Amino acid sequence: MEVLYLLFAVSVIFIYFFRRDLKEKFVPNKGKYYTIDDQYNAERRNREIEIDSLLAKMGKNGVNDLSEKDRKRLEELSKK
Repeated sequence: MEVLYLLFAVSVIFIYFFRRDLKEKFVPNKGKYYTIDDQYNAERRNREIEIDSLLAKMGKNGVNDLSEKDRKRLEELSKK
């Protein structure tokens, strides 16, 4: 029985000291392993979502319905 307690204690200590390595092995950080293409596509998709939300705000009067801040942001996004 004492051997089991000793093995359990050693395993707990092992897991405690190597928990970060073990966590990355079983649950990798997806953002850490992005390629340049993946990052570009993710940023592009985020820009598209933001542009779509700004365009959805526009009503009958078009750009005049947007606030000054929204107009500037839409202009910045459309240049990229």
